[in-house]
Amino acid sequence: MEELLQYDGLIYSIISKYPKKYDREDLYQVSMIGLIDALKHYNSNYDTKFSTFAYYYIVGEVNKYIRENSSLKVSKNLVDLKNKIIKTKEIISQKLGREATNLEVSLYLEIDENLVNEALSFDDVTSIDDSQIEISSYDNTSAEILDLNNELDELSLKEKRLIYSRYYEGLTQSETSKILGISQVQVSREENKILKKLKTRL
Repeated sequence: MEELLQYDGLIYSIISKYPKKYDREDLYQVSMIGLIDALKHYNSNYDTKFSTFAYYYIVGEVNKYIRENSSLKVSKNLVDLKNKIIKTKEIISQKLGREATNLEVSLYLEIDENLVNEALSFDDVTSIDDSQIEISSYDNTSAEILDLNNELDELSLKEKRLIYSRYYEGLTQSETSKILGISQVQVSREENKILKKLKTRL
């Protein structure tokens, strides 16, 4: 047990990144499960420190817990509504020569303004999963994979969401542009920039 407690700092540094609405004690207990699991699978011959190896087990368990217990799941209808709102906002903005307000969008679509606000803010619900880029298999512990994930952690939230959409969810550039609220050309440009950055660092 003492061997595990020395990694308390690692656990708290991980769970501190999650919103305070999640019980810290629950996240700690789940993190310990991930830590114990990492200890079972770790081999001292791996070309990486145990703390780096354990990080992905801990994050994986915490994300799994949140996915299974969160009541804040975004429905497909809300996603579709957000895309419709974004398109509508672009149309109104072009006509007015300035950015359209949420109230103007709600009047145009004949829906409640609160619903517009809710649809546009759903990113706050999914931002955790988007920002926590996980390796697809925890048994894949090569130094290259761990280095890649370390570099992904250094990306901005916007960059992580783009990479997550394109390479983890397998979305097209067009689909990704709708989610991020930018043009397909911008997605292509940003994606190339991020990949070049990763290649340079690796």
